[in-house]
Amino acid sequence: MNWMYRTCTLSFGLLSLSVIALSGCGKSETGADGAAGSPAVTNVDHSHGGWWCVEHGVPEGECARCDSSLIAKFKEAGDWCEEHNRPESQCFICSPKRFDKFAATYVAKTGHKPPQPEE
Repeated sequence: MNWMYRTCTLSFGLLSLSVIALSGCGKSETGADGAAGSPAVTNVDHSHGGWWCVEHGVPEGECARCDSSLIAKFKEAGDWCEEHNRPESQCFICSPKRFDKFAATYVAKTGHKPPQPEE
């Protein structure tokens, strides 16, 4: 019986540690500008269930890189960057300033600077 008690205690301890370790995921310790002590930005997970695509820096409903059904709409409108395979209006590689429009939308909705897109 003593071995059973130890096994259960060990299992519960490992489970508790896992919960504690994972509870902080998805939160940024620094602000959007990376400075410690500035208001923290909550990073949305990559489940695509929110309104903002953290990976690509645009509203989820406009992200043709996540929703390929939007590609035709952008191409028909002449808004396509062939070189980087994304809407020209969302090609921050060709023009990093294009992100400013989307950042303004984010700020208007949340009051915070958006997280920088991953690419």
